[in-house]
Amino acid sequence: MAARGGDVTVLDFHDQVVLVTGAGSGIGAAVAEGFGRHGAHVVVHYGHNREGAEKVAGTIQEAGGAASVVSADLSSAAGATQLVDDVVARHGRLDVLVNNAGDLLGRTPISEMTDEHFARVMDLNMTSVFAACRQAIPAMKARGGGAIVNLTSIAARTGGAGGSVAYATSKGAVSTFTHGLAKELARDGIRVNAVAPGVITTPFHERHTSAEQMDAMVAGIPMGRTGTPEECVGTVLFLASQAMSGYVTGQVIEVNGGQLTP
Repeated sequence: MAARGGDVTVLDFHDQVVLVTGAGSGIGAAVAEGFGRHGAHVVVHYGHNREGAEKVAGTIQEAGGAASVVSADLSSAAGATQLVDDVVARHGRLDVLVNNAGDLLGRTPISEMTDEHFARVMDLNMTSVFAACRQAIPAMKARGGGAIVNLTSIAARTGGAGGSVAYATSKGAVSTFTHGLAKELARDGIRVNAVAPGVITTPFHERHTSAEQMDAMVAGIPMGRTGTPEECVGTVLFLASQAMSGYVTGQVIEVNGGQLTP
């Protein structure tokens, strides 16, 4: 939704319930706070980082917004399914779903990767997105529409940096899933888009990227720096807003400082 202010369209998510997965830190936290500033009731999901999620919810509430915290294990379809069911049961609706949760789970060459590790990467980054979307569809249809924004990655197009082939593959699947699901749901008033961040300064890279790897990646970014979580927020909110992107679906928007210009 949006309100008109002169000739300017202003973001407005009042009376909307927005679920952001993996919102305890990084991009998810920034996105959750962004929705909170624009009137949404934000459901802040976390898997392990309860302290971070509660801090995000507190920040939203202190600024006059509405937020609640929920925990779920998204390493399985059952966890993602239950998460969406719980949100709809508690709030009676779900207007926007942001599938942000995901992780590299360690840099491992394919030649050394076990079946179990590959399955864990795919389940966390792709299966959870599939299950959350599947479960959100009936609730959104019941209200005449909604918006889904998936977080993919520049790795989906480049194949990733060293030891991240499985992660890149899972994010490539998220991008393809976004394109296809958008077509499937277009006539139901449900828009499905994705954001593909490049190198963003988050705990993700603190866990998985060495200083040497980071220097090499930054050297390939025309802007000459990494991005911030806050620099991803506007794109997500734009795609979630019916007023601002009502004719946009099936798109993957790159946010990468010019590192990739497909």
